[in-house]
Amino acid sequence: MRKVIILILIILNAMVLLGQIWPEGTPPFARTVNIVFLVACLVYLVFNLGRTNNKKDNKAS
Repeated sequence: MRKVIILILIILNAMVLLGQIWPEGTPPFARTVNIVFLVACLVYLVFNLGRTNNKKDNKAS
């Protein structure tokens, strides 16, 4: 499951990067892809940060 999420984020990242490198070739839904990528990265990072803190708290107990 984690690999699938990372793969999706990599694909979205590649689309965002391509839009920055070649702006004339961006599709009409490029703004939506940018927003989805940013929100997905934020959710993924916050979720993993929370998991890491919970593991550290459990080991300290």
